[in-house]
Parts: sequence; C-alpha cells; structure tokens
Amino acid sequence: MAETAVARLGISIALACRTFGRSETCYRYSPRLSDENEQIADLLIGLTQARKTWGFGLCFLYLRNIQGHGWNHKRVYRIYRELELNLRIKPRKRLKRDKPDELAVPDAPNQVWSMDFMADRLEDGRAFRLLNVLDDFNREGLGIEVDFSLPAERVVRVLNQIIEWRGKPRTIRVDNGPEYISGTLMKWAETHGIGLQHIQPGKPQQNAYVERYNRTVRHEWMGQILFETIAEVQDHATEWLWTYNNDRPNMGIGGITPAQKLKLAA
Repeated sequence: MAETAVARLGISIALACRTFGRSETCYRYSPRLSDENEQIADLLIGLTQARKTWGFGLCFLYLRNIQGHGWNHKRVYRIYRELELNLRIKPRKRLKRDKPDELAVPDAPNQVWSMDFMADRLEDGRAFRLLNVLDDFNREGLGIEVDFSLPAERVVRVLNQIIEWRGKPRTIRVDNGPEYISGTLMKWAETHGIGLQHIQPGKPQQNAYVERYNRTVRHEWMGQILFETIAEVQDHATEWLWTYNNDRPNMGIGGITPAQKLKLAA
C-alpha cells in the first residue's frame, strides 16, 4: 500500500511509511537472492547441457561436493523445476523379487576388485567388447579396455598394467565367462597370490558394483554415440573414465567422487 501511495499520489516515502505503520528499511528492502538465483540457474543450465544424462541428484551433488557451493537443496531444486530441466524417464513395469543381500563394502582400496565385460557394435555393424575393472572400495574405474576380441591373455595383460600403478588386489570378483575360468587367468592369479571369486551362475547381483557401473557406462556414453572405429571408442572411454573418477559424484559412496573417497582413505 505504501508503494502504491508513493507511485500514484506522489507523496514521500517517509509519509507513506508513517501512514501505513511500516519502517523505511522495510520499504526499501530488496531481496539479495536474485543474483544468486541467476547464478544457480546458469550453472544448472550449463551442467545439464554438458551432462545430458545427469538428473537433479547428480547436479546438486556436483554443485555442493565438487564445486563447493553451499546452497540449500530445496532452493536449487525449485530453480531446477522452474527451468524444466527434469529428465523425461518413462517408467518400466518391473516384477517384484526377493531383495538380494547387499555386498560387503571393503574397508580399504585394493581389497576387492570387480571385472565384467560389455558388448556393442560399431557403425558398420562389427561387434566389439569392453572389459571394465572396478575397485569395490571407492567404485573407482581402474580401466576400460576395448577391442574386437579380449581373450584371457589380454585380460591378464590389462591387469598387469593396472597393478603397476595401483598395486595388487587381494581378490578379484568375476562371473563364469570363458575368459575368467581359463587356466591362463587362474595360473596368473595363483602366481600373484590373488584370489578369484566366481559368482554363482545366473546371479549377477552378486557382482552388483560392476553391474551398476556397466549401466552407467552404457547410459552416459556408450549408448549415446555411434562410433566408427575401435580407436574412437577407446579414446572416448579413457576420457570418460577420468570424468567418472574425478568429476562425477557417486551416490553409492555418499555423493562424492571416487577420487575424493580414495583421498579420504589415505
């Protein structure tokens, strides 16, 4: 009412405030959050354009845990909704089943690694494979190897390369694929004093950490791009792996990155 009186009748602010029982401080107050809200909106737009597969949870964790902003969860979500940045996800009908026992989380790095293969095709239809190696402690991707064929000898070579910079694991959890039950891999593991833990056939939930990682790999880049050559796939995998380990919050380890969790354990 004071603002209307000043605007329409041309009276002074002091007279309008006395008339309606308001202080001049209250009259002259302007919200301080508008500039910050614009900053939040700009960051959210830029982040969702750069990371098209990230939902609000990952965006908020990135702003808080990676960039260090202390904005309230509800405030950021309100702006996220106003900008209509929500991912459009079509729900799928799922059958109910017994919930499997949760995997134990190792207490330190290099206690348990997980390995698994993925498959896809190039633009010309040729099939290729990916070998993913993961440290269960901090969900760190230790390597992604790409080629048309990845026999047991190649698996051993990849593991030797990772061990050179990461150190030797106590146990490696694998499924029952031919590469994992071959004499080559078993002999290598015995020579290095590494245990091979095979999951039960038909029980992929027993290797849940790397299975969840595989889903992220397919969702965030492998299922988004049509590659022409193996070299292109390997280059993209290497670039994405750095982002995953150092720049992408992981909800499975408390909303921080694998690199941050490894640093906290040092």
